[in-house]
Amino acid sequence: MRSWTTRWLSRALHQNWQAANATAENKPRTYSRFISVVSGFPKNLAQSKYKPGKMGDDAWFIANTKTADVLGVADGVGGWRSYGIDPGEFAMVLMRNCERLVKFSRFDPIKPVNLIASGFRELQDNRKCILGSSTACIVVFNREDSSIYTANIGDSGFIIVRKGEIVHRSEEQQHYFNTPFQLSLPPPGHTDVLSDRPESANTTTFPVCNGDVILVATDGVFDNVPIKLLVDTLQRVENQTI
Repeated sequence: MRSWTTRWLSRALHQNWQAANATAENKPRTYSRFISVVSGFPKNLAQSKYKPGKMGDDAWFIANTKTADVLGVADGVGGWRSYGIDPGEFAMVLMRNCERLVKFSRFDPIKPVNLIASGFRELQDNRKCILGSSTACIVVFNREDSSIYTANIGDSGFIIVRKGEIVHRSEEQQHYFNTPFQLSLPPPGHTDVLSDRPESANTTTFPVCNGDVILVATDGVFDNVPIKLLVDTLQRVENQTI
């Protein structure tokens, strides 16, 4: 399973990067920005229905403003499936909320933790009761100071590769084994469900350079793909800037 996963990821990242580069070459650039590609697949590929921004239990978004590029991922907690709850819906709505806030510039690019908090608050206020839990990781590239600002709650995360080396990475947040920090909206009566505050997310700031490669992913990648293979794969596209 692991060897199949790593081969698929390596091929998908490289092919998608080439496609993104081909598209970006036709657009003039006067500032640094993210060139982004998305790759992934659900655990039960044959049984999963495709929805934009959702892959199985995971969800993602890419958005930008005049001064910032934003990437986000969330991993729905699979245990809710035994209660008849789609674990990916909570994650998808959370990421859609964050994406909308970015597109309407209702966020501070140097405080991505506030973006997570606002997205979660909108989820709590949703007329449709969205139940479940998920991790969340937001990475913001602020063009004004060429730095990334990150907020990570749980065991999703990111790595930044420069010249074949990891120069910055997220830290996992675990209550105990296989139980990451998570945002939660449990059904009534479930008082024993872990529910962390968005403000408990780990936040970092790091200056980046043209050619740096940033991978933002859920634990399905970091738990199944050896870190050396990830770095080797990302190094293949390093410095392929437009």
